[in-house]
Amino acid sequence: MHPLDAIKGPRSLTARAFEALRADIVACRFAPGQRLKIGDLCTRFDVSLGAIREALSRLAAEGLVISEAQKGFRVAPVSRSDLADLTTARVDIESLALRRSILHGDVAWEAGIQTAFDRLARMPERSESDAARLNDDWAEAHQAFHGALVAGCNSRWLLRMRSILFEQSERYRRLSVTTGRKDRDVLGEHRRIMDATLARDADRAVALLSEHILMTTRLLIALASADGGAADAEAARKRIA
Repeated sequence: MHPLDAIKGPRSLTARAFEALRADIVACRFAPGQRLKIGDLCTRFDVSLGAIREALSRLAAEGLVISEAQKGFRVAPVSRSDLADLTTARVDIESLALRRSILHGDVAWEAGIQTAFDRLARMPERSESDAARLNDDWAEAHQAFHGALVAGCNSRWLLRMRSILFEQSERYRRLSVTTGRKDRDVLGEHRRIMDATLARDADRAVALLSEHILMTTRLLIALASADGGAADAEAARKRIA
């Protein structure tokens, strides 16, 4: 299937190429630090040189791509220090957005959370064809659930910042799939966050959400820092140097 076929709607090919390239970067189909060759991208997405340059410039503004003088573009690298900083920022912003949602959210907001959770609960987290890969449908449902939690927030700017931080975090979470604990009850974590949110218990909801976000970071950093020859620790170390 052509990469643009999965992106539906009447948007221009330029916009669709941008969205497809961003999706590939977030999903780590382009590895952190990988050089992005404009000619190859034109062929991959079947769009013009100008469209790819515009897409890369927009992605650079979002922090997913970096531009280097005389060298072109490459996927933004990952590191333990960046992950720690990103996690702190995300916890702060997402907690504030959740508190505002609990304060201002209406019945439709509550229904949206329940619907998003029900959809997430029906999705297998890992790909049926490759257990080491995240199921793309689950990832989409996961993003929708977290978006539903904060949909009652009355600040457009706060939601915009939260969206940027979520996408940056998504790259790290994708990298954690092959190295994280298999016995982690991710669905249970989501259910407890939902229950506290719908109960309008802001302090508990924020505490649970913060722990949920921090858990992935702790697991990934611990594995990247581990000593010895364990295969999963070595995989994490290579990804987050």
